[in-house]
Amino acid sequence: MDSIFANYLSRPGVRQPIFTSYCDGQRVTCSGLSQWGSKYLGDQGYSAIEIIRYYYGNDMYINTADIISGVPSSWSGYDLGIGASGDKVRQLQNQLNRIARNYPAIPTITADGIYGPRTAEAVRTFQRIFNLPQTGVTDYATWYEISDIYVGVTRIAEPE
Repeated sequence: MDSIFANYLSRPGVRQPIFTSYCDGQRVTCSGLSQWGSKYLGDQGYSAIEIIRYYYGNDMYINTADIISGVPSSWSGYDLGIGASGDKVRQLQNQLNRIARNYPAIPTITADGIYGPRTAEAVRTFQRIFNLPQTGVTDYATWYEISDIYVGVTRIAEPE
């Protein structure tokens, strides 16, 4: 799934996010939330949290993660663009250079930790190839798409 989700469900006193599953009620059935049941409640004016609580109890909460840990590293928490510098920019440049070995249309850049015009152009090319808005700015969606493609081309997520 190419979408990015920073929201998760929790209950008081439970450290881990609550695992949820989704069923359409026709091809796949399970206890709890269903496509048509939640649509019906939404049509009645229920909010997302009210629908969750209808199915799972009043002690459910929707939280948003400040930073999502993942492979290889989480987003900086702010957009990276021309003038940005530091370790996150260097990481981005290194990942783009590795991705460029599999996608040669992406120009290679000096991994100097400075987000200049060449880095912006490499990001813009990446965004074009992977159907993202071509801004040249590394926002939340672009960071995680680069991270996802980097994991794929380096195969670091595969068992040895």
